[in-house]
Amino acid sequence: MDPLHALTLADVLREHARSWPERVATVDGERRITYRELQDRTCRLAHALAAVGVGPGDRMLWCGQNSARVLELLLAAAKLGAALCPANWRLSADELAFVIEDLEPAVTVWQEEEVGDAVRTARDATGAPGRWIAHDAPDEYEPFLAQGDPDDDFGDRDPAESVLFVYTSAWSGQPAAAMLSHTAVVTQGLVFGRAADIGPESVYLNSGPLFHLATAMQTFATFVAAGANVFTRRVDAEELCRLIDAERCTGAFLVGPTIKQILAVNADGRFDLKSLRTPAGKPAWTEMITVDTSPMARNPAGYGQTEVMGLLTTNLTAEPTVGTNGRALPGVQIRIVDPDDRDVPDGETGEIVARGATVMNGYWNRPDETARRLRGGWHHTNDLGRREVDGSISFIGPKARLIKSATENIYPAEVEATLASHPAVAECAVIGTPDRQWTQSVKAIVVLRDGETVTEAELVAHVRERIASYKKPRTVAFVDRLPRVGFAVDYDTLDEQFGGGGYPGGPGVGAR
Repeated sequence: MDPLHALTLADVLREHARSWPERVATVDGERRITYRELQDRTCRLAHALAAVGVGPGDRMLWCGQNSARVLELLLAAAKLGAALCPANWRLSADELAFVIEDLEPAVTVWQEEEVGDAVRTARDATGAPGRWIAHDAPDEYEPFLAQGDPDDDFGDRDPAESVLFVYTSAWSGQPAAAMLSHTAVVTQGLVFGRAADIGPESVYLNSGPLFHLATAMQTFATFVAAGANVFTRRVDAEELCRLIDAERCTGAFLVGPTIKQILAVNADGRFDLKSLRTPAGKPAWTEMITVDTSPMARNPAGYGQTEVMGLLTTNLTAEPTVGTNGRALPGVQIRIVDPDDRDVPDGETGEIVARGATVMNGYWNRPDETARRLRGGWHHTNDLGRREVDGSISFIGPKARLIKSATENIYPAEVEATLASHPAVAECAVIGTPDRQWTQSVKAIVVLRDGETVTEAELVAHVRERIASYKKPRTVAFVDRLPRVGFAVDYDTLDEQFGGGGYPGGPGVGAR
């Protein structure tokens, strides 16, 4: 590592403490912390953690709802060469026990209120490794932090080190923690800040879950820009309105149901929400807020995943694109490849692979999966996409299974998306059936919209007109509903019912 050109999260904080010492960094309940104070607190916290054995390469676990202490712990980890994992506070005790056993945290900071029962059960089941600190107990977190030395005498750290662990969905039967570096977090913060017009004057309301990068990448973008992060434990529409009004929040993580609740709570206009910048919506919403004119809001599009620190593509201009998901973010490269990792021509569907500053270092404790996903020096997303004629990217869907027709590769997600564009189709699924001549044939299983009719021939023609002819279904079956496991279509059951099989590498081959 060359310290002359290194920049870690701890370095970002050090410079903010020099450049913006009195600017508010975090607001959490009654506690308002400036950047100078945040520097002091994270030094104390890092020294206190070091005194109980936390050092380079160690993991810390957060088991609680939103709090400014998540950011404090991350920055303390950055100074020590350790890493923080914010766990999903909605996990069951068994799920949380898996995370604890997998991560082996040196320190777990947890929350008694609302979360405590599951945490205690998981702690008992795992033998309670490491040090446990209840952050909402008045005699634990703050006294622990206060005992640390305020001196910033920590050595330089390599910005390529992993500092943030985020568990992904259980695509292999078990969740896995993507290991994200200082460089990934800072770079995504800079780029997302550019896309969303985030600067030192920004005030971000952390109203989404911090264990999910949809919220956290905005938290980090605000921190990198020396803005203020306001934390609320969980979503409550009236409390969100109060905070937006009181703190003059410029951004927030809001989803449709929450917006409806805010509209109901503030129907009388008692809260001033004009500081909040969001896309336009229904007239009542647009009247209540300020319409966002940032690049991301003018032409919203994007694709990403946890393993790339959030977004991998977006639109940074107001220009229209052929692709549905914008272009590669600055700092990353994207290719579209076939199953042999060879580039496919523009307009053809293949797997999205990427490399660059925001790509993960791998999965914690999953060496085989890390090697598979990062083979050849590229991160294989297990998602399908297409490079369009103007260079933009269209996300198609998860790679999942591959159907082989002679020498051609057919991705069910692409065929399903094309079938679903027919006005008579409510939902559909595509499987491969064994074919002596062609290896496999494409079979579509289709649910029609109420009152609609369409023939097999019409659906086949619909697909043939829109994508390569060899991808069209050979046959179509009409059903009343698709079998599901939870929300996901149960392709194994469809194979059993409709004679699917012969997939390259075996039945059901493919992963997220």
